[in-house]
Amino acid sequence: MNILMITANDPAGMGIAFSNAINRYTKHSCRLITTQERYGIDFAKDIHIPDIHDDDFGEVEELLKTADIFHFHVLNDENSHLGPLVIRDFIQGKKILHHHHGHPDFLINAEAYNEKYSRLGRRVVVSTPDLLKVAKNSQWVPNLVPIHDALYQPRYDNSLPNTPIKICQAPTRKFHKHTDIFKIVVNRLQASGLPVERVIIERMPHEQCLFLKRQCHIIFDHMRGWFGISSLESLSQGKPVVAGLDDWNISCIKEFTGALRLPWQVARDEENLLSALRELALDSEKREMLGRQSRKFMEDYWTEKQVLAVLMRVYEDL
Repeated sequence: MNILMITANDPAGMGIAFSNAINRYTKHSCRLITTQERYGIDFAKDIHIPDIHDDDFGEVEELLKTADIFHFHVLNDENSHLGPLVIRDFIQGKKILHHHHGHPDFLINAEAYNEKYSRLGRRVVVSTPDLLKVAKNSQWVPNLVPIHDALYQPRYDNSLPNTPIKICQAPTRKFHKHTDIFKIVVNRLQASGLPVERVIIERMPHEQCLFLKRQCHIIFDHMRGWFGISSLESLSQGKPVVAGLDDWNISCIKEFTGALRLPWQVARDEENLLSALRELALDSEKREMLGRQSRKFMEDYWTEKQVLAVLMRVYEDL
């Protein structure tokens, strides 16, 4: 199969991550076209429309013609344009998949999107289990990280006595990820005399973000019930990860992985978060143990091949 992924900005880098994994581990071909850059994260790119010079859209046109599957991420669809090319002019005979990642416009207008997909008979997949409750008749395709690439490899806790314990968060949108509560909690820990340091990573190239996270001791994701790509990256790096997973997400993760226990440290409110971070900051042995469990979990249950198996079944059923 020739798969063409199309998106505006690459959501959490999952467009390029899935494209690379398909090309690396399957017999199929996948290309990725992006049209925007947001948040300054600078994920690796395949074909980025703003980088095309002299109006040479010949390669884009050829990919549109020869694709077997149009895999639309976020809000793109057949009415989107790629420079002078309108995707619907190439849609005849293509199989179509819509992949949602929690964009606010989708959440606000979910009823309209669901009606459209139902009317057109479209398949829908979502990036996190919470979206199964929003996108009707959808399937969860978990996000993936290339756990064997260098920046995803573990750097285990080697903190020295009386040196700051770095507690990190890497939010794309701070207003959406409980960064305000995170700041309050770390301030409370510092006020109690604990040698902790708050590290908030934002608006920087993805490789630099991964490098900085590897230097930290504890990672906080958010407490919205689900989990972000930051969780998976940090678990792969062998870090203890704190997030507010709800029962629904826990159940879905266990169903996907078959794991009886999950590596996340669950904190669902400010006091839970304070308690979890305090315990981890005080106990280096526990941090190291949890970090090793984090990495083992990703190696056993969340490899690129394991996630790809889910997506490939979706493709085959289109």
